[in-house]
Amino acid sequence: MKDKLWLWSVTAALAGFLFGFDTVVISGADQRLQELWDSSDAFHGTVVMAMALWGTVIGAIFGSFPTNKWGRKKTLLAIGILYTVSALGSAFANDPFTFAFFRFIGGLGVGASTIAAPAYITEISPADKRGRLVALYQFNIVLGILIAFISNFLLSGMGGNSWRWMLGVEAIPALIYTLLVLTIPKSPRWLLTKGKEEEALKVMKLVYPDRNFEEFVEEVSGDRHQERSKESIFMRKYRFPLILAFLIAAFNQFSGINAFLYYAPRIFEEAGLGESTALLSSIGIGVTNLVFTLLGMFLIDRLGRKKLMYMGSVGYIISLSLVSAAFFLNWEGLAVPIFLFLFIASHAIGQGAVIWVFLSEIFPNHLRAHGQAFGCSTHWVLAALIPSFVPLLFSSIGAGVVFMIFAILMVLQLLFVAFMMPETKGVPLEELSKKLIRSEN
Repeated sequence: MKDKLWLWSVTAALAGFLFGFDTVVISGADQRLQELWDSSDAFHGTVVMAMALWGTVIGAIFGSFPTNKWGRKKTLLAIGILYTVSALGSAFANDPFTFAFFRFIGGLGVGASTIAAPAYITEISPADKRGRLVALYQFNIVLGILIAFISNFLLSGMGGNSWRWMLGVEAIPALIYTLLVLTIPKSPRWLLTKGKEEEALKVMKLVYPDRNFEEFVEEVSGDRHQERSKESIFMRKYRFPLILAFLIAAFNQFSGINAFLYYAPRIFEEAGLGESTALLSSIGIGVTNLVFTLLGMFLIDRLGRKKLMYMGSVGYIISLSLVSAAFFLNWEGLAVPIFLFLFIASHAIGQGAVIWVFLSEIFPNHLRAHGQAFGCSTHWVLAALIPSFVPLLFSSIGAGVVFMIFAILMVLQLLFVAFMMPETKGVPLEELSKKLIRSEN
């Protein structure tokens, strides 16, 4: 049974692999596309580069509706189709607007996956293993990032159309993922919130063969009653989890993580590295991300969410301050790459390991998808806005100032972790939601 849980969790988490690949693959084509279409910094940043992120915003805002109505499994299947269409369409695009349209389609898949995949894994996981199983989603994100960096490096020598190969190759894992999703069961908690007890019983025998079905129904029954009363996450009693979702999502992007991943080669070139060395350094970023994400997965159910966030916050502050100093003082050579490796390690073991787990835990069953949609929307609106302005900010106020601002914002995250963030490690979902709601009454 343990093997099946891992298999189903890994399959759902593969949506994260495509998320990571899709997010970063554009970095290899960044400057080539700007030259090809002779775009200004503003147009290139806000249309060509950021359109996928705006698709992600829409996917995150509205992804809760299919996740609730169709179920987690069917939504994950639709996501795979969106990724496949986006990869092929982007690869064959001949103008910036067609390219932006297909990147937008892929963004819809990314945004919806941040709701459906963690929700699905959370709802089939036992409480003591929930952290590491949901963290499989983040592991797949960083694995996708690493594979995208490697793929970009290997395909960069294929001439003027190398960018088409970089973007089109995503269709292969997207198709494989889509077929694999057909093999996973539906979420028993989702089935119960929809009153489908007979079907939920069949799935329960697969997911929890040793668990008493009547006891499980009783645990979820409170949420089923609330489902019929059409509650909203914006009700006063859900204010605390709503604030938590907003802040953890906002601070994730205030670190500058997406801005860095989108423009890694450009940042390395700004620091004085050549183009090929910059692409190779990007692979180092991917490896660092993967290693420390694995460490975060190992620790998240042992140390808990808060301790990982403490570690990540302190690491953010130190690494971003050093990167800022390197640009101000014109340190050359490997200084900037090393400091940015420290930044990525801090992200991977802190925010990277925690955010999707935490967002999927803090709302009750019947409002989980809507709560995640709120948190994910906050995350992706900022993820779209911040990278959009990076080329312009680098050319106007300079990279040193940009990274200094990110460092200051991470001091605020450290205060959030210390004074507001609750520990969710090992607490059953239904008990956790009661605890967070009660704190507002």
